[in-house]
Amino acid sequence: MLRWGQGDREALERLIPLVHAELRRIAQHCMGGERAGNSLQATALINEAYVRLVNGKAVAWHDRAHFLAVSARVMRRILIDHVRARQSQKRGGNAPMVTFDEALVVTTDPREDLLALDDALEALAKFDERKSKVVELRFFGGLTVEETASALDVSPDTVMRDWRLAKAWLQREMRA
Repeated sequence: MLRWGQGDREALERLIPLVHAELRRIAQHCMGGERAGNSLQATALINEAYVRLVNGKAVAWHDRAHFLAVSARVMRRILIDHVRARQSQKRGGNAPMVTFDEALVVTTDPREDLLALDDALEALAKFDERKSKVVELRFFGGLTVEETASALDVSPDTVMRDWRLAKAWLQREMRA
């Protein structure tokens, strides 16, 4: 990545398949909980992330872990934007008509959970940004403990401690 950033075109040609493979891994992890027929497919998520990563402001990539961290954040934003756009469609979009009694049932829609998680992560970031990043990297990015530790420049033990505390905090926050 460093050589590509310095203008080496051959480095870019070697990098593209590696970047695509990493983006595919992250996208498959992000889309794992989505139901069949979802309007956003992993390929579209990969393509949108690639466009945002390449055409966005110039990023001085430090290493693979930094790329994975930024990619996880980009994919999180794409997923959240997609869910919010679908929910804000004029007059309910494709939502089925329900009676008042049916509307009282709590939703089991994973998109609602994703929005609740995003809101809770934003709240956690205000309280403890590192714990929020640990969740983002592990949950949205599918990074291992070691990759997360490298991306955040902390020890794997710190990642595990942050992961446990953040999960408990998020569960409590999402129940509220």
